[in-house]
Amino acid sequence: MNRTLTPKSLSVAAWLPTLLMAVVSSHSPAALAHGDEVHAEAAPLQSSGNNPQRLPDGRVLLPKEAQHRLGVRTLLASQSSMAKSVELNGHVVMDPNRGGQVQASSSGRIKAPAGGIPALGSQISQGQILAWLIPTVSAYEQAQQQAELATTRSQLKLAEQNLQRLQALVNTVAGKELQAAQAELSALRGRAAALSAVNVGEALRAPGAGVLAASNVLNGQVVEPRDVLFSIVDPNGLQIEALAYDPALVTNLAGASLQGVSLRYLGGALVLRDGALPLRFAPQQPLPLALGQTVRLIAQTREQITGVALPASSVVKNSANESVVWLHEQALLFRAVPVQPQALDGKTVLVTQIKAGSRVVTEGASLLNQIR
Repeated sequence: MNRTLTPKSLSVAAWLPTLLMAVVSSHSPAALAHGDEVHAEAAPLQSSGNNPQRLPDGRVLLPKEAQHRLGVRTLLASQSSMAKSVELNGHVVMDPNRGGQVQASSSGRIKAPAGGIPALGSQISQGQILAWLIPTVSAYEQAQQQAELATTRSQLKLAEQNLQRLQALVNTVAGKELQAAQAELSALRGRAAALSAVNVGEALRAPGAGVLAASNVLNGQVVEPRDVLFSIVDPNGLQIEALAYDPALVTNLAGASLQGVSLRYLGGALVLRDGALPLRFAPQQPLPLALGQTVRLIAQTREQITGVALPASSVVKNSANESVVWLHEQALLFRAVPVQPQALDGKTVLVTQIKAGSRVVTEGASLLNQIR
């Protein structure tokens, strides 16, 4: 049967397909799923913009709340002129005028003094007896020494008696005979004392005051000539010896720093040693150092360089292992800028790749660098 379409029915037929599409699109795929059906695609998640994220151009979007949680702090960069610095490798040495070493002058056997051999770390005074060195001789040589000592003592006794007899006859004896007897007696006494000291041994005395840093002896140990037996170090007399490979540094250095403590430049050698020139520095303040310890110091030259001084914590490494600093460009945006930092001391670096007036991240840069 044919029905005539009225204007009302024509309008409904026109908007009915649009209504059906709206109903279908208003249901999510999860709502249409039922039973054990598996839907391969899900609706992609859209970022709300309130989470830290790395933008396609490499910048980082960090909301204010996240900035406070990460402890991000910034500094307004300003240009300044600083001394150009170089990093030098060195080690701790002893001041040649303070402390010292005790070596064996001949082969012998170590004998402890009355108070015993001092322990490591003991305070040592100048001239203190650290040990006795008894010469090592064979039984035959020892018997000869004893026989010679007995003969000398007998001659000494006769010389004393002869001098007493001449002094009793002082008015009848010539003065030269009395003087000869006195000289002979003095010589025999010295010889007897020298022969007696052989059995006592050589006293090993401290050449200076300080702390006993090394002890390489035991009671009864046999040592050879030139063996280092004791090392005495003055903790306030340690120095830093650095190695320079540029002869111009010897006369161009103004000072240095180690662990934030200033070092006074003492001077450098002009003769190569193992292909390098030794430079000497003295700490201006006490430092916890040990003799022979390897260190890395920052030396300042007399040459000036202009740039932006920043805390060393501002410089971090990116994924390409490049040194970068983070600039706070906008309220929520941060951008990494590659730099070539030059160390000024142990806490500050100088960069020339950023402009004055830039706001640089000084705290939290390492955390900011990890946002992906």
